[in-house]
Amino acid sequence: MAEDPKPDSKAAREARLAAALRANLRRRKAQARGREVAQPSEPAPETEVPTSRPRPPETPSD
Repeated sequence: MAEDPKPDSKAAREARLAAALRANLRRRKAQARGREVAQPSEPAPETEVPTSRPRPPETPSD
């Protein structure tokens, strides 16, 4: 099998991963801030969704 990775290559990998995690965290925080700004301060009222077909209008029977 392959040998264990060299200590400095392991440290370099850990440094790359740590930098990627920091960048990811910054990006996610920026996205969350953007969503905060885009959303209204009050939640929108719930709208009723009809669960069945609407009844047809009644026609006068003469």
